[in-house]
Amino acid sequence: MKRGLIAATGVAALVVSVAACGSDDDNKESGPEDWKGQTLTLWAMDGSTADQWTEDVKKDFEKKTGAKLKLEVQQWNGIQQKITTALSESDPPDVIEVGNTQTPAYAKTGGLADLSDLKKDIGKDWTPSINKSAVYEGKQYAAPWFALNRVVLYNKKIWKEAGIEGTPKTREEFFKNLAQIEKKTDAEPIYMAGQNWYFFDGLLIGKKAQLVKKDGDKWVSNLADPKVGEAMDIYKKYASYSKAPKDKDEATPQQAEVFAKGKTGAFIGMSWEAATAVKANKDIEKDIGYFTIPGDTAAKPEGVFLGGSNLAVAAGSKKQGLAKEFLKIAMSDKHEGALAKENGVIPNKESLESNLEGNKAAEAAAPAVKGGGLTPLIPEWGAVENPPNPIKRYMTSVLNGKSHADAAKAVEGEMNKRLSQKQ
Repeated sequence: MKRGLIAATGVAALVVSVAACGSDDDNKESGPEDWKGQTLTLWAMDGSTADQWTEDVKKDFEKKTGAKLKLEVQQWNGIQQKITTALSESDPPDVIEVGNTQTPAYAKTGGLADLSDLKKDIGKDWTPSINKSAVYEGKQYAAPWFALNRVVLYNKKIWKEAGIEGTPKTREEFFKNLAQIEKKTDAEPIYMAGQNWYFFDGLLIGKKAQLVKKDGDKWVSNLADPKVGEAMDIYKKYASYSKAPKDKDEATPQQAEVFAKGKTGAFIGMSWEAATAVKANKDIEKDIGYFTIPGDTAAKPEGVFLGGSNLAVAAGSKKQGLAKEFLKIAMSDKHEGALAKENGVIPNKESLESNLEGNKAAEAAAPAVKGGGLTPLIPEWGAVENPPNPIKRYMTSVLNGKSHADAAKAVEGEMNKRLSQKQ
């Protein structure tokens, strides 16, 4: 699902403060008796609301509340500014899907309602790694909806040709497999572009490496941390088995389209990239397999970046109770499980992952969720990732032979400049 990646990477800086919307009296509801005949507006992104899920949630919501649900599908292009503007108006959409990494920035503006009471009601068993992005300064400002993370997509035909049986359970086994492909076939063992930043972020998560640290009351770069260098050493070893450009990311060219040519043993990407490969070459479909990105030990998969989306209630909505009732329905085990099954996304509770059974890509993604994480959950982080991303420049420098310390030093000034931008 391509939309999942975009959701995760849409972290541009938000510079518009949200004005107070309406008086306290405007936002009060007498109770459920007021819901009948009202209309709740939901902004959801293109591709998020599966057809059957939408039909079933709408039916249950309207039956229970007597209100109507109005779904307005949004496009990712330009969505941050559109949401920021909507949250500052007197009549915002009531419930809004927001990319998980975007949530802290919206919360800081005051545009999102505090959902701490909802967390107590329905979120006691939300997966902590997925829920983390919905919390800002100790308060619950959104409800975690679903997550997506990277897996290894591999060419079963090439692995068979190399004499490899099964799939690796540890990172060291994976490297041995890649070396075997290199030795026994004409294929490129793995396609690893030099600036596959979100895969690198997963390696950072696995090493518990922090990209920022507090200096007084401001955030500054922590890129020079030796743990970051350790993660980059792992990345460099992957890249040593690849002919991909060191100064491009996985979309330039599209790594799935490279894989589709049938001359690449594997690549690390999102599950939806399999469809991209098949679109480029239908014959590749029968050869695609999936496995969890292996880590240090068989018991602990590699760290992964958890992209995905949260659902938030606009602070300026005059239908706070109705909006929370919608979230209770939409995020019930019934509907959360159905969304996971229909869209192949990771649900917000580990107990619901059984709904992924039969979806090979999702089954490969699920084991890594518990140890997954995100980019720094601070509003200032969005500016760091704005193109050109200085961390990508750091990665290319290391791959071209510069030491970790020198490469980090060369970009830290730019990182600190971006982290100091007012949000």
